[in-house]
Amino acid sequence: MMTVLLREAIGDRLRHARTNQRRTLRDISRAARVSLGYLSEVERGQKEASSELLASICEALDLPLGELLHKVAADVSAIDNVEVAPVDEKVEAGKRRAPERESAEAGLEGGHLVSELIGNDLADLRISPPPRMSPALRTTISAPKMVAA
Repeated sequence: MMTVLLREAIGDRLRHARTNQRRTLRDISRAARVSLGYLSEVERGQKEASSELLASICEALDLPLGELLHKVAADVSAIDNVEVAPVDEKVEAGKRRAPERESAEAGLEGGHLVSELIGNDLADLRISPPPRMSPALRTTISAPKMVAA
């Protein structure tokens, strides 16, 4: 089971609300009368915001405190219910198992990678259509050129 710190979940939600409004840290820090550096640390989950500070930031974002807390609670519940499969260290580098076998061993049924998630709540994720790309990994890294001495 995965756990998440409350300050990280709150910070993620605050950043999400701010970026959805296309507002800057500077704009919100001025409106909330909070230093820009401190607001940045709160968004990154490095500082625990007091209830007064949280109310001020929510007011600056025009986001009801109750709505923020409701979404954070849903996020924490969703993350707490995620089970992390152990890493299989026996797989040799460069070799892959068949996806069906890998999914069954990890305890997933019909699991697959998704390109993009849509929505605000982790508890209610919707998956967008996959992009039209080849599944092969593409890279622009080339071998180093040798220079004669």
